[in-house]
Amino acid sequence: MQIGIVGKPNVGKSTFFSAATMAPAEIAAYPFTTIKANKGVAYARGKCPHVDFETQCVPRNAVCEDGVRHIPIEMLDVAGLVPDAWQGRGLGNMFLDDLRQADVLIHIVDASGSTDIEGNAVPQGSHDPVEDIEFLKNEIACWMRGILEKGWDKAARQAHQTGQRIDAVIYEKLTGLGVTEAQISAALRDTIVDPNPLKWTSEDMLQLMHRIREHAKPIIVAMNKADMADEETLARLKKAADGMAEPTCAEAELALKKAAKGGLITYQPGDVSFKIGDGVQLSDGQKAALDKISSEIARFGGTGVQKCIEKAVYELLNMISVYPVEDESRLTDHDGRVLPDVFLVPNGTTARELAYKIHTDLGDTFIRAINVRTHRTVGSDYVLQNNDVISIVSRK
Repeated sequence: MQIGIVGKPNVGKSTFFSAATMAPAEIAAYPFTTIKANKGVAYARGKCPHVDFETQCVPRNAVCEDGVRHIPIEMLDVAGLVPDAWQGRGLGNMFLDDLRQADVLIHIVDASGSTDIEGNAVPQGSHDPVEDIEFLKNEIACWMRGILEKGWDKAARQAHQTGQRIDAVIYEKLTGLGVTEAQISAALRDTIVDPNPLKWTSEDMLQLMHRIREHAKPIIVAMNKADMADEETLARLKKAADGMAEPTCAEAELALKKAAKGGLITYQPGDVSFKIGDGVQLSDGQKAALDKISSEIARFGGTGVQKCIEKAVYELLNMISVYPVEDESRLTDHDGRVLPDVFLVPNGTTARELAYKIHTDLGDTFIRAINVRTHRTVGSDYVLQNNDVISIVSRK
């Protein structure tokens, strides 16, 4: 699973990326600071089952702190997008190619209105950030339409003559974009187009690409620099994003993580407050900066960075956490580690599908599974629930 960090230049994308991952990224107040995509690891929080089982876990693939698992997720910070990027303007081709494998997008918007549509600095409030939401959606849809249109007449004519399903044709055309045939079928049901694909207009194809993008690469808007935006603007942004938007202060999150790493404060990502370390003496500058951050996160209930990540994972992608173990009585793997691994899987995943995710051989030789919480044997079609602890029984 991969989260793509997207948006026009100079809105705080690289700051958000660094705040989420603590990975180095060039941060500067000019367009196209990011030339080559930055990759890092962010984390989604989940309750560790060791709390319920009154034991102590020995994590392997996700750190556990105070009963909270920090589940790793790959994050990609791509080059800034400008108008007509789909036609190759700016770093458009690079930007869009980097999005191919992203499962969900976090769109960083400058809620303060301090950057124009090109990403250039302008007086605060002089640009309406609501425009940025539709602009980015349209650029992605136009890019996808451009891929579909290449050789379309021939492919559509052949499908019409042979009776081939059009969703299968579109799937073949969009191979490599991380789009499934099921997502295309769902998008076709949502879109009013002529049954004969030969009659589709360019606008028909654009609307279809919008629907496919909604299913294949959903977007949450990070209303960044929210501390410099008024409530009316934030409300309009949230409405334009169909409610899927969070006020964020990426600079504050990055500062808090650095202060925590330096031992100045106690802070965990997603916390709504922080505490000055015992015996820590702050300079006047440090105290003023932390006081400002404190008022910002009090206003929004946190910096919003972690909220964006977790909404993307748990709401937009509808993922759940599952903990496979080998020994159901001791909750261990073959090396004796207690609750070592956690997997993020789509809601609706079955026990056999989990077995295949762990290892192909385990799926091929699947016999049954044991729900460790209920001590009940379940079949291959058992639908996993969030925070299930599952033991897979297979042929040796």
